[in-house]
Amino acid sequence: MGEIIGLVGVGLMGAAMSESLIDSGYEVQGFDIDAQRLNELEERGGRAAASPGAAAEGAGAVILSLMTSDIIREVCFGPGGLVEVKPEGLLVIDTSTSRPEDSIANAEKLREHGIAFVDASLSGSSPMIRSRNIVAMVGGEGVDFDRARPILERFARSVYHLGANGAGARTKLIVNLILGINRMAVAEGLCLGMKAGMDMETLLTVLKDSFAYSKAMENRGERMIKAHYEDPMSRLFQHHKDVGLMLEQGQNMGSPMPLTAALKQILVSAEANGQGQWDTASIIEVLRRGAGIPSR
Repeated sequence: MGEIIGLVGVGLMGAAMSESLIDSGYEVQGFDIDAQRLNELEERGGRAAASPGAAAEGAGAVILSLMTSDIIREVCFGPGGLVEVKPEGLLVIDTSTSRPEDSIANAEKLREHGIAFVDASLSGSSPMIRSRNIVAMVGGEGVDFDRARPILERFARSVYHLGANGAGARTKLIVNLILGINRMAVAEGLCLGMKAGMDMETLLTVLKDSFAYSKAMENRGERMIKAHYEDPMSRLFQHHKDVGLMLEQGQNMGSPMPLTAALKQILVSAEANGQGQWDTASIIEVLRRGAGIPSR
C-alpha cells in the first residue's frame, strides 16, 4: 500500500490530480459535495470520504482544489473540517486560486492547531496536469515546501518556492492576469480576421508562427475559430472570479490595471449571455456579437 494523500475538491483540476497521484502509487481519499465526482474518483481507484476531515485521516498531506477562500475556511475550520481530525503532522497543500491575504490568515490559524500550510497555486489546465506539464507556485515555510515538493512533482514539470505564505497565491494572480489579457488579444485578433472573411485556419497558422505567438493562442485559438466551448479545460466563470481578485490586489496596492478592467467587462457580458460554464475561449463570442458575426 502507498502513502495516503487526502484530496478535497474533485472538479476538473482535482480529478486530474487524483489520476496522476494514483498512477504514481499514492492512495487517494477524496471529498467533494458532488456525489458523482466521488463515484468517478472510486472508478479511478481512489476512495470516497464523508467529509474533509475524513479525507485527512491517516494522510500525511491533504490537497485542496476549491473555488473560493470562504470554502477553504469552511473545509479547514468548519464542521467536519481538518482541524476536527487534527492528524499528527498534517500538511495542507492549497492549490486553489485565492486571495493572498486569506492564504496568510489560514496558514497562521492552522499552525495554532499543529497543521502546516502552503499555498501551491497551479498554472495550467487539467489536461496539462495529466501530461505533467503544469507549473506550481508555492508560498510557505521552507520545511513545508520541502515536504510538498515531491507530491507536486507527480503532476508538475516545475515547482517554485516564491517565499512566505501568500506569495504563491499572489504569483498565480499575476500569471492569470497576463494569461487572460493574452487570451483576450487572441480573441480580438481572430474576430477581426473573421469579420474580414479570412481563412481562419491559415490565419491561425500564421499567427502561431509569428512573433504574436503565445500559449494562450496555442491552447485556445483552435477552440475560438471552431467555437469549441462546451468541453472546458477551464471554465469562464472561474476566470471571472480570479479577475475580481486581481483587480482587488491592484486597488489595494495602488497599481493601475486598465487592461484587466477592460477584460472584466467582457467577462461580465459573457456570463450574462450564459457562458459561465463554457471554456474561457468563449470570450470571443462577446466580440462576435459586437461585430455582427452570428454565434455558432
